[in-house]
Amino acid sequence: MNHASFFHTAAGLALVFTLGTQAQAATWSDTSIGYRYGSDFTEPNNPKDVSKHILNLSHASGYSRGQNFFSLDLLQSDGNDPAAGSESGATEAYLVYRHQLHYGKLFGEPLAFGPVGDVALTGGFDLNTKNTAFAPRKRQVVLGPTLKFDLPRGFLDVSLFFSREWNHCGQVCDNAGVDNRISFDPYYQLNIAWSVPFDAGAMPMKFQGFYNLNGSKGEDYFGNDTATEQLLRSALMLDAGQLAWGESNQLWAGVGYEYWRNKFGNQNVPGVDTDALTVNLEWHF
Repeated sequence: MNHASFFHTAAGLALVFTLGTQAQAATWSDTSIGYRYGSDFTEPNNPKDVSKHILNLSHASGYSRGQNFFSLDLLQSDGNDPAAGSESGATEAYLVYRHQLHYGKLFGEPLAFGPVGDVALTGGFDLNTKNTAFAPRKRQVVLGPTLKFDLPRGFLDVSLFFSREWNHCGQVCDNAGVDNRISFDPYYQLNIAWSVPFDAGAMPMKFQGFYNLNGSKGEDYFGNDTATEQLLRSALMLDAGQLAWGESNQLWAGVGYEYWRNKFGNQNVPGVDTDALTVNLEWHF
């Protein structure tokens, strides 16, 4: 199976599994279409700032044994991040799928202690494809425990994953005469994910996002050591639908911030550190 087929097959299986478990015993669900835009994104080995329009489809749902999360980003760069053999901007698709099994739902009583309301086992995968000269085709699997903190509203999950990643390099590796497929060393990932609603006077708001800390994954295609990587993507959102027409959790608008260090594990080259502000919209249904 080629990488494109693998991406589409895995995406389809994730969606089918998510919707299937929801249909069997859904306790809650939330689906949204989102948009964000920023002009200060970066790419490794590229000294130029890149503007990106990003469309997102997300779905989260709970069922009798746990919950699912599915998110697909479609990213369109400007000409500072060109597609292979073109002056037009590159297009990328990035898929995330996570499934949690909750201790409390499996055994009838949560495994709670201190501020932790329950413990879960989380597994899933990331996939991406991008039509640049580098032509990445990421395949990543994760598995590990998650602490689910007991909040009055919203959620806070802290996970420690065992992670393994495989990837691909196109014309860049071909021109350098190196193998364009790689299996990185296993590494750990600390993941923190949250969405916390709150009221600022009469304004209903939420603070949401995630943070990943990825350990070094060995050497890259060219024999360079990879570095510890950090990615923070956060957003402060206003429930505009609640204010405009009285419908809560429908239309959200706000601003976001992306902080990325040693992007994809690269270090000591241009474009591996990102500080990008974004404008964000979400439509929930």
